[in-house]
Amino acid sequence: MAIELAAATADRFDDVATMLGPKKPDASVCWCLSHRLDSKTNNALVGPARGEYVRSLCGRDEGPGVLAYDDEGEVVGWAAVAPRAELPFARSRKIPHVDDLDVWSAWCIRVRPGHRGKGISHELLAGAVDYARAQGAPAVEGYPVDNQGEKVDQTMAYVGTRRLFEQSGFTKAADTDSVSGGFPRVLMRLDLRDD
Repeated sequence: MAIELAAATADRFDDVATMLGPKKPDASVCWCLSHRLDSKTNNALVGPARGEYVRSLCGRDEGPGVLAYDDEGEVVGWAAVAPRAELPFARSRKIPHVDDLDVWSAWCIRVRPGHRGKGISHELLAGAVDYARAQGAPAVEGYPVDNQGEKVDQTMAYVGTRRLFEQSGFTKAADTDSVSGGFPRVLMRLDLRDD
């Protein structure tokens, strides 16, 4: 299956909503904002306001992530990527800073049910890296679980696995004090300065 990747722009907001939005319009689901916003702002945004916030992100020069489309043009995946300085990761006590480089973070990778197990996560991570590179990022970080081959609960799998990041050229840069789905998270880094 051929996968096409595209930045999450204002004209693709309906596809972003398909990937991140709730089935019921008034529900207060994540919308991939839990790790994008400080907790006070995240908690203050409820119901449709969450989607409207994401719509505004899609209208910026730097979109909030990338979308994956199958060969029939159906949206099948999402990867969030943004400058770490804009995210709570910049102030995290659990996920360390390796250095002062203005890195970008890729922290959420989602594939729609019925499309999993086809390598789309790999395509999404590569697309997130390409997008960050095009925006001038010197490196991209991720904070996946180090599950050592054990099954990860689907609700917590959005952070990715160490193996996924390694297969995409990332290397472990640091341990973290963060845990997701019962597994420790590691800081993975891909340097883009030699590209």
